[in-house]
Amino acid sequence: MAQNHIRSTGTRNGSNGRNGGNGTAPKRAPGRPRSEESRQSILSSTLKLLKQEGGFSDLSIEAIAADANVGKTTVYRWWPTKAALVADAFSASAEQELQFPNTGSVYTDMRLQMRGLIRIFRSQRGKVVAALLAGGQSDPELLEAYRDRFLWPRRRQAYQTLQRGVDRGERYLSPEVTQCLHGVSIEPVLVSPLERLSLREREVLQFTAAGLTSAELALRLGLSRKTVETYRSRIMGKLGVADHTALIRFAVEYAATPV
Repeated sequence: MAQNHIRSTGTRNGSNGRNGGNGTAPKRAPGRPRSEESRQSILSSTLKLLKQEGGFSDLSIEAIAADANVGKTTVYRWWPTKAALVADAFSASAEQELQFPNTGSVYTDMRLQMRGLIRIFRSQRGKVVAALLAGGQSDPELLEAYRDRFLWPRRRQAYQTLQRGVDRGERYLSPEVTQCLHGVSIEPVLVSPLERLSLREREVLQFTAAGLTSAELALRLGLSRKTVETYRSRIMGKLGVADHTALIRFAVEYAATPV
């Protein structure tokens, strides 16, 4: 009974908990979750090492993980390939600077955004873009990642900026064109569903139309099954497809079956 009394008293005493007497870990201070901190650290390390190393081909996931003080599995938890990580790192570093403002004038919005883009290309981060484009000459997936994770988001924002101007009745377009576009979303006119997908994603979609399972597709493309599932999830998100059955239906309708 005395032993039980001592244990329960220790539990009630907050100082014992803080000193580790009852084995309870101290509460973590409020702030960003550890997972988000690790993610940001990985992105920062990727940019830093890409500027220091000889280029994309010399950069390794092992070096990034070591510099960010995380394990390789943590890196692959968020990015399926090195190309996707590098493209995301650059895009994240420029996200705030490249937002299109809303000044009430499409001309001013576009001009300010382009000035921001030029500043980035002229800065140290311009070397990252050069590394991306140079590495993409021998690694098509790198160019796809750069397009999907940097260029397309900027283009979608540009469409939205143009749409705002059309809705306001701005006359940077001819009156006839403005009248035709008024009340009509610009993006669906300019972008077909398949144009939202990278070459690799289109390839996955084509094999899906051919009826290949994730395991068969992974073997065919030399990828892991998890990576294939990641591609399929990304495709579903880009196409606004709710489930796997709908994805197959879309694939059969839009994608030509590969030979």
